[in-house]
Amino acid sequence: MKLSIIIPALNEAPGIEAALQHLQAWRRNREGTDNAGPPLEIIVADGGSSDATRALAAPLVDRVIEAPRGGAGRARQMNAAAAVASGEVLLFLHADTILPEAAPRAILAALKAEEALPPRVWGRFDVEISGAPLMLRVISACMNLRSRVTGIATGDQAIFMTRAAFEAAGGFPEQPLMEDIEMCRRLKRLGPSACLAAKVITSGRRWEQRGVWRTIFLMWRLRLAYFFGASPEYLAARYR
Repeated sequence: MKLSIIIPALNEAPGIEAALQHLQAWRRNREGTDNAGPPLEIIVADGGSSDATRALAAPLVDRVIEAPRGGAGRARQMNAAAAVASGEVLLFLHADTILPEAAPRAILAALKAEEALPPRVWGRFDVEISGAPLMLRVISACMNLRSRVTGIATGDQAIFMTRAAFEAAGGFPEQPLMEDIEMCRRLKRLGPSACLAAKVITSGRRWEQRGVWRTIFLMWRLRLAYFFGASPEYLAARYR
């Protein structure tokens, strides 16, 4: 099976090259002819960057598409990239998140595992939040535990799925916030997630910029409000 890595980006010029460099060894194996893993393509979906994101990304990916967000957050970008992707498996990766070693193989192995009953059609990785505050390690551990218990992942955990599962779920809901949470709810109806213990490394910049404890309380309040029916538009305004 071919794997399409989809990266939604918006004004990521400071870090996009470094993030994409980590994928180049896998990208060179487009036909799946060596031991690097399955055939793979990389698509960056730019949400209307005003910096050099598109120009910096272009030499390091198979395709850059423009998909302005409007009021739909990352969802519109990810759906647009999925529409042009050629892979049977789709991996949605944030621009500030680094995949673990042998991630493409691990994804396909999880989706092909014969012993999994029911068969897995989607999944995610454990996450480690990078940064100086030690509390970020605790937050990472709590995110991983919560995800295993609830079966709900966040976009920071590099959610992947078969194309058939993506289409059966109707794609990401085009809403300004919590599109990852809602997508996981839809995917859960198709079956449980494959929870991979290998860790993606995601940037802790937003935690450090806003304050760790302040961000913790904010995110829990937003998720609780969403659980009780608050609109994504209202939540997005509170988040910003």
